[in-house]
Order: sequence, then structure tokens, then C-alpha cells
Amino acid sequence: MDFEFARDEYNGLLKRRELNFVLSFDGATPSRRQILGKLCALQNVPESCVVLDTLKTSFGKQELNGQARIYKDAETMKMTEPSYLIERSNAPESDKGAEEA
Repeated sequence: MDFEFARDEYNGLLKRRELNFVLSFDGATPSRRQILGKLCALQNVPESCVVLDTLKTSFGKQELNGQARIYKDAETMKMTEPSYLIERSNAPESDKGAEEA
């Protein structure tokens, strides 16, 4: 997975960084959990302070366009972001193989 950051701006009013990025990958589209882990590692921030908003793929391309927001702390994020986005970003990755066994 290779990230290319198209926009990285600080929003002082909402105390967050707003990122637009293009992610290039090989094979299957990575999960939200994998993208979040890699993004947090590159930006050196904890996963509890990051929300992935949109992830859009294009047919036939091995890349996706995404938006993420990085907050200073989890309390600020909870006051600003809708609860479904926080749950979606922090949801554990499901094991399909464990369900079948």
C-alpha cells in the first residue's frame, strides 16, 4: 500500500487535521482497519483519534481516494463526529474463517 497525500490542512475551529489521500494497492481492496493502521503509522498518531470518512474506488484501478480526519484527542472527536463514523472506524475486523469453522 502506497499513500499519496493530496491535501493536508489544519482546521483550527474544529481542532483537527483534514487529509485527502490516494492509496495505491495490489490485489484485493484493503479493509478499513488495514487502511487506518497504515495511515496512523505514517502520521504517527493513535488510532483512537482518527476517523476515516470516505473511501472511493474506481472500476478497473488498483487505487482509492479517501478522506480522513485526525483529532488531537478522543474527546474532541466524540463531540464533533457522528457516532456511526466513530464506530465504523474503530470496529474490529471480522474473521470470516472463524465463523465457518
